[in-house]
Amino acid sequence: MSEEKISDADVLRANINNETSQINWKELQRFFAGGWLIFVSSNTNLLDVAVAFSQDDKEQVSRWLTSGEVSKVSDEQARQWHEQDATFWSTVVKPWILIQPLTDADTSDPQNTNIH
Repeated sequence: MSEEKISDADVLRANINNETSQINWKELQRFFAGGWLIFVSSNTNLLDVAVAFSQDDKEQVSRWLTSGEVSKVSDEQARQWHEQDATFWSTVVKPWILIQPLTDADTSDPQNTNIH
């Protein structure tokens, strides 16, 4: 029987996944006002982004920022989400709060949905 080695990155990813939860826009507004919200597109895995932020992977984060897959939340997004009373997957990577809008396919377990 072979023993699988668990890396620090695997442990970090598991911890972030355990701390990821759903939250509605009203609870996020004060963080938006403080400039702490980071939007993660539905095409990008939220856990991948959180791990990259945690490990200060400037190269990968820069690629996401350049492509628009990751960005600071805009005033227009905030208005739209306020009107929709939107709900998000969210995780904290201090000082940032990473958010990703829920989709119709999302369930209550982020591990099962692989958090886009």
